[in-house]
Amino acid sequence: MTPTNLHMYALAAPLLGAFVLMVAGRYSRRAVAPIVLGVLSFSFAAALSVFLRVLSGGGFRYVVGNWLAPYGIELSVDHLGSLMQVLVSGVALTASVSAVQSVAADLEDRQHLFFTLYLILIAGLHGLVLTADAFNVYVLLEIASITAYGLIALGRGRAIVSSFNYVIMGSTGACFYLLGIGYLYILTGTLNMADLARIIPTLQSGPALATAFSFCLVGLWIKMAFFPLHVWLPNAYSDMPDGAAVLVAPLMTKVTVYLMIRFMFSIFSPAYEFIQHAGVQHIVVNVAAAGIACASALALGQKDLRRMLTYLIVAEVGYMVGGVWLANAQGMTGAILHIVNDALMTLCLFLAVSAMASRVGGDLGFENLRGLFRRMPVTMAALVVAALSMIGVPPTCGFFSKWYLLLGGIQTGQWLYAGALIFSSLVNAVLFFRVIEIAYFRTPDESRNGEGHGTPPAGEAPAMMLQPLVVSAAALIAVGLATGPLVQNVIRFALPGGI
Repeated sequence: MTPTNLHMYALAAPLLGAFVLMVAGRYSRRAVAPIVLGVLSFSFAAALSVFLRVLSGGGFRYVVGNWLAPYGIELSVDHLGSLMQVLVSGVALTASVSAVQSVAADLEDRQHLFFTLYLILIAGLHGLVLTADAFNVYVLLEIASITAYGLIALGRGRAIVSSFNYVIMGSTGACFYLLGIGYLYILTGTLNMADLARIIPTLQSGPALATAFSFCLVGLWIKMAFFPLHVWLPNAYSDMPDGAAVLVAPLMTKVTVYLMIRFMFSIFSPAYEFIQHAGVQHIVVNVAAAGIACASALALGQKDLRRMLTYLIVAEVGYMVGGVWLANAQGMTGAILHIVNDALMTLCLFLAVSAMASRVGGDLGFENLRGLFRRMPVTMAALVVAALSMIGVPPTCGFFSKWYLLLGGIQTGQWLYAGALIFSSLVNAVLFFRVIEIAYFRTPDESRNGEGHGTPPAGEAPAMMLQPLVVSAAALIAVGLATGPLVQNVIRFALPGGI
């Protein structure tokens, strides 16, 4: 192991851990937690070391196995990539502490199978943030998606149907992306991102290049559930096991938004997207605004906490996509900052959901949340912090990314987008204050404690579920207070030239 390949160890640790777990987990359930937490702790430490190295010395490229590009696999470790690697490994480690507890209760005999998929998914996400090859993006995206399909299918109720719908939509998105890079390969003869970026400006901007660009983009939009291509997400995310939701919900959509940024600015250029096709830019921003407004309105109509949160994830995707397509520094800064902030906010919310479900049961309809503040004050306090961040109340991190996005919308005269951001924040306030009002002021409905319901036990969730929840809530405030250094030392290096 050397300092030059620590990023490879961050990627390889969960992958090797999955193979070890598959064998060891068959013979001993006690081996599951040490293996999962051990490899993810190592992965997080390696990712953090790489991030500190990039801060001090700048980014670098790495060729796996000394096979030079375009024939070998090349990885790119820059400021944004290393930040994403820390985000993926940090969220995965925090989520896994809670998941170990909840999966032991929900999937007693299949823990090793669940965590084998879980670790392969994390390895796939690491690969996605590091790869510098457009075809490897497709391969790694499918690895992450297929493991997510399996994790969802292990869930409750109609989970298998929800997983199947996700398979159909995810495969459709993969086909679009594969067709797009097929066009790119025909036009350029390479799929290495650096080579593509060098060759594409020499080509005439014809229909074939526009088709390649649009097919890849539509494929990624389906994968990230960008409105109106989001129909698979609410059922998939609300039916999956809570142990999977704490990992998949914070990371899958955010990593795909990151891929869109890499595709737009590592392969193509701002001049191609925002000047040669200026009309497309306005359309995408307006669709993002419509997505924010519609998803927020749909969240208002939900009567179950999990489903309410899934629609808010769709709205947040609109925040980030719209911010990138504003085509100015404020919007781009806000979009990248919101990738980090939204991952942490979603992590905190789904950890709270998992903790509540351990006491209330699988049904998190609003009526089952009555009086929860008295029984679970720490869990509900963490939920309140996450809610304030979702609304955009300082000093929580959600305020700062929304502020950048709002400034970006105003500077470019995208009033529909700016209005959608304000509308969504107001809807978030209504939604979360409704949850808080039910949990704080209403007493439990004794009539619901009959057969099939039972009296919920008093007290907080087990410590292994409560501790990561408290850590994630504290992170929302810490990242909010550290927004200035984060923007100055990391995000400004990720802004593409010309913006």
